[in-house]
Amino acid sequence: MDSYGIAGAVTAMAQERTMYAVSITMLKKTLDMQGDTALTLIAGVTQAPVAQNLPAHLGNNIDVTA
Repeated sequence: MDSYGIAGAVTAMAQERTMYAVSITMLKKTLDMQGDTALTLIAGVTQAPVAQNLPAHLGNNIDVTA
């Protein structure tokens, strides 16, 4: 292998290493953004209001026939 071939191989390996590092960094940023979005969604959920003074039989059965 001549010196140009070795230099080309070293350059290719360096480029692969750089692309790998960029990919990992982008993956981490994406995961951070998804985590922030999930926290925002969870914080936005409000508790359902509790129905007061309803008969005890309401809400126990579901009609599944169409």
